[in-house]
Amino acid sequence: VEMSYQRTKDFDRLSFLYLITGDTEKLRKMLKISNMRGDIMGRYHNALLLGDAAERVSVLEASGNLPLAYMCAKLHGLTEDADRIKVAIETNKGDVDNVMEKVNAIEGANDKSGGRLLQPPTPIFRADNWPTIEVQKSTLADLSAAEPEEEEAEHQAAINAPVSDLANDWADAGDDEFGDEPAGGGLAAVGDDLDFGDDDWGEDDGLGDLGEDELGGADLGEDEGLDVVADDAGFQMPKSGRPPAACWVANSSHASDHVAAGAMPSAMQLLNRQIAASEFSVLHPSMMGCYMSSMMSVPGIPGSGSMAIPLLRNDTGGNPGNESLPRTFLSSKNLVDGIRNGYKFFQGGKFNDSKASFMDVLTKIPLVVTSSPQEQNEMKEMLSICREYITAIRIKGAMAEAAADPVRSTELSAYFTHCNLQPVHLLLALRSAMGTAFKHKNYILAASFARRLLELPDMSSERNADLKVKAQKVRQKSEQIARNEHELNYDETKSFKIDCRDFVPIYMGQ
Repeated sequence: VEMSYQRTKDFDRLSFLYLITGDTEKLRKMLKISNMRGDIMGRYHNALLLGDAAERVSVLEASGNLPLAYMCAKLHGLTEDADRIKVAIETNKGDVDNVMEKVNAIEGANDKSGGRLLQPPTPIFRADNWPTIEVQKSTLADLSAAEPEEEEAEHQAAINAPVSDLANDWADAGDDEFGDEPAGGGLAAVGDDLDFGDDDWGEDDGLGDLGEDELGGADLGEDEGLDVVADDAGFQMPKSGRPPAACWVANSSHASDHVAAGAMPSAMQLLNRQIAASEFSVLHPSMMGCYMSSMMSVPGIPGSGSMAIPLLRNDTGGNPGNESLPRTFLSSKNLVDGIRNGYKFFQGGKFNDSKASFMDVLTKIPLVVTSSPQEQNEMKEMLSICREYITAIRIKGAMAEAAADPVRSTELSAYFTHCNLQPVHLLLALRSAMGTAFKHKNYILAASFARRLLELPDMSSERNADLKVKAQKVRQKSEQIARNEHELNYDETKSFKIDCRDFVPIYMGQ
């Protein structure tokens, strides 16, 4: 980029390049070059980019803008320059009072708003130049660059030379680029007029007309191979590798790896085939987290964009190359907290919160990548826990809706006790079912629930002493009456599964 701007003599963009790369030394050289070229605007722009208030005052004074120069010097605290310019304005019969009023008004506004001198931002990263690749030149390329362009060599030397050496001879622009021929005399020979126009370019010393007569001469014929460029003369572009996302899709059949690669269609197809998923809106938060956690963004060099770096889960022994797999943000440990929260809410009777916790865990399980058989068993166990508790909470909600129907409420309370719950939670389910059955005069069923309740290990603790006494009384009285008031769709002697849509039992062999 720097070389391109130098060759096209685009000094404004070259100065801006030095600004964003933090090369203040070369930016000061650009200021010096603008001064030698007599470029007032270029000189003022470089002074702005450098934050040099004194130079701006000098430029404004040299261009005849004495009122602006006085205001600039006064506002930036350059009192000596301000007094000198004030005298020059009065000598030229200028309106000093009007200028003083404007300066006082600006200073008053600055005092109220807390105005401060603005300086160019200091770059966090500093770079000498953009990255380049050295390319071997062919014989024809050396022939075309045999004669240096005089003005280009002078400008390149001005950029690379220290500021203190600008008054001495200009150095060569680079032997590799232009050969060993010197670039010319010193500044005294060049003079102060360094116009970079077309009139100052030197002649090509015979390279301007390369007709057939000259190319066919005997002198050129002695150099063999000038018109032949070897296969290895130019830069050979290395073969591009596979992007990480393509490797992830090719190396894995897990939906989370496809989501991390951004291949949402193939991920949804895998979920549909593996777990019959059809409604993916509930998986949207987990899928987005899986996608965003597979890459990280790192700032690049000044002036360039950020670099996206993949995060891999199989790079402990080095970069796996084409065998890479993405790192996911979900693991079995992340889901344990959700299970615990569900237990806590269920124990406290907050069934809606408990259901939300178990549903959150349930929607994350399909995108968890396990690394061992033990983790696979843990995920299967979590899946079973979420299924059983969500079913139990749904039955509990149906019980509240059917409270006015003694038959249906008793059936639902019985089904509720057949969900695979933790012992402490099964105790609560059996207590509720025992009370519902006894209330609706289904004494045989109430006695059955009381016996199951007394068989639980937690009933031996002191905190459940009152419940134990109550269960014993219910069992004793129910066994004495030994009848059910209603005919129920429930047979505790047979093994069954619960239909989660209609909440009815499906007996084995049915």
